[in-house]
Amino acid sequence: MKSKTCTIDEDMIKFSSILDDKTSNGFIVLERNDKLPYAVLLKKRQKVDHVFNFCIFCVTLGLWSIAWIYITQVSSKAKKILIAIDEDGNAFEENCYMG
Repeated sequence: MKSKTCTIDEDMIKFSSILDDKTSNGFIVLERNDKLPYAVLLKKRQKVDHVFNFCIFCVTLGLWSIAWIYITQVSSKAKKILIAIDEDGNAFEENCYMG
C-alpha cells in the first residue's frame, strides 16, 4: 500500500513540475484536476508588429519574408494544450482544438 502512495506522490510532483514549466513559458491554467491529474492550459495570441517586420524585410532585401510569414501564421496563434498523467505515471501533452 505504501508503494502506491509513493508513486502517487511522485506522479503529482512530476505533474506540478510540468505545470510550473509551462506557466513560466507563458501558459495560463484554464482548468486543473488533481484527482485524475490533468490540466488544460492556454497561451494567448501574440500581436505581430508588421511595421517593424516590414523594415527588416526591406533591409534584408526580402529574405525576412520567410520568417515574417512563419511569425504571422504559426508563432502568433493562440495555443491550447492538455497535460495529464496516465495510469502508468507517464506524462503526456496533447493539442486541444481551438474552435
